[in-house]
Amino acid sequence: MIHKTLDPNKPKGWYIGPWNSKVPIPVGYANEGINEDHFHSEMFEIYLIAKGAATAVVNKEKIFLHEGDILIVEPNEHHSFLNSSEDYLHFVIHSPFIEGDKTIVE
Repeated sequence: MIHKTLDPNKPKGWYIGPWNSKVPIPVGYANEGINEDHFHSEMFEIYLIAKGAATAVVNKEKIFLHEGDILIVEPNEHHSFLNSSEDYLHFVIHSPFIEGDKTIVE
């Protein structure tokens, strides 16, 4: 069993993944939408919206996310978050985990 708690003082972070356990995929969180446009060449990012609301952008299309939504960003789709409500929280899963598979888009 593994039990982790998020740090409410950090806007985002990772709970667990191959770097610190036998869990084969990273599982993280964000308690605010981070405006950092990027893409992954091979990984999927799976966002599970736990509470609040946010606006994501995937390939220049705005998506309005609310509590209970799931957003799956496929490989090579550019994505970012524009804003989020004060009570926002999402969980994120990378699959498959490929170390270094992140490209920042300027």
